[in-house]
Amino acid sequence: MRIVIAPDKFKGSLPAAEVAAALAAGLRAALSEDGALDGDQGGAQDGPEVELVTVPVADGGDGTVDAAVAAGFDRVPVTASGPTGQPVTTSYARRGDLALVELATICGLERLPGRRLEPLTSSSYGVGEVMRAALADGAGQLVLAIGGSASTDGGAGMLQALGARVLDGRGEPLGRGGGALSDVTGLDLTGLVAALTTARITLAADVRNPLTGPDGAAAVFGPQKGADAGQVAALDANLGRWAALVAEATGHDWSQAPGAGAAGGVGFAAQAVLGAEQRAGIDLILELVGFDAALDQADLVITGEGSLDTQSLSGKAPVGVARAAARRGVPVIAVAGRSLLTAEQAEAAGISAVHALADLEPDLARSMTGAAALLERVARDQLAAWSRT
Repeated sequence: MRIVIAPDKFKGSLPAAEVAAALAAGLRAALSEDGALDGDQGGAQDGPEVELVTVPVADGGDGTVDAAVAAGFDRVPVTASGPTGQPVTTSYARRGDLALVELATICGLERLPGRRLEPLTSSSYGVGEVMRAALADGAGQLVLAIGGSASTDGGAGMLQALGARVLDGRGEPLGRGGGALSDVTGLDLTGLVAALTTARITLAADVRNPLTGPDGAAAVFGPQKGADAGQVAALDANLGRWAALVAEATGHDWSQAPGAGAAGGVGFAAQAVLGAEQRAGIDLILELVGFDAALDQADLVITGEGSLDTQSLSGKAPVGVARAAARRGVPVIAVAGRSLLTAEQAEAAGISAVHALADLEPDLARSMTGAAALLERVARDQLAAWSRT
């Protein structure tokens, strides 16, 4: 029997690789008692009857670089600007000429000093710096995982870091952040890094919202980044002003393109100026980490994330894993810190059963701090039963 363990992170508790390791440890303990599995050989443990294969995954948000590194990518350290301009130590993942850049760990919400939201001044500048570093190091393909953004600057900061001149009313370089776009009057793309002309750029993103309007980046996601009603209106107007300049420079208006509103407009700038192609985050990451190959001769997939809820149904990692497994006829069960899905919703998403840590430890704080032990317990006491059927 072959069991593939492919969870996402348990946000605020454990990265995906540690979730997978805890589940594997619990299964090994139970199966070794049964004589079904022995030995410990890392990523794939071979026993006489059961093989465990761990494939940590992500959906394009935080943890995406970690999942790629667990799959064999190299981690490349780099220093870049955080969302409010302070330097942060971060990394991208590299395999061959492909570089995977994760916005969340560079200038995302998790990088805000003190986690204090700054809706008008947060910028995407840092992600452009990391892209530039990867291109300078010879990368010919860039995958941008753009979940978890802190900014609503239309990707202007990213383009500035890549060499574009974004100018204010005095002809000076524009300040950073979506608030500064109220004064944007000029855009010169002639200074963009030359390597961008031949690089292939792919966005890993699930957001299909346009840049502006009632379904745009500011209206839908601005409040999550700390914007009040007045700031949302101002940001939306600023993005419209920015979009008009970009359309003038490129000859095409991308503001209403699906995905233009991703990451506060980074999706817009990447598509309109850099010619990026957008793909569903989980599907692209599963491809990069070799999930389909792991499914060969698999009998069961175990997936999961910290919270299974209705948001999970719109492209989050566990549902993406379940869809991919269903195409190969492999059943899926999930483990979560908590689950707000009904049995019918889970089944419709391709998940046969859900096991929640909250059923063992209802205290959230204890569940999060003790997640590794709880995951092992679930795997030992409940998931191992699947291998005996």
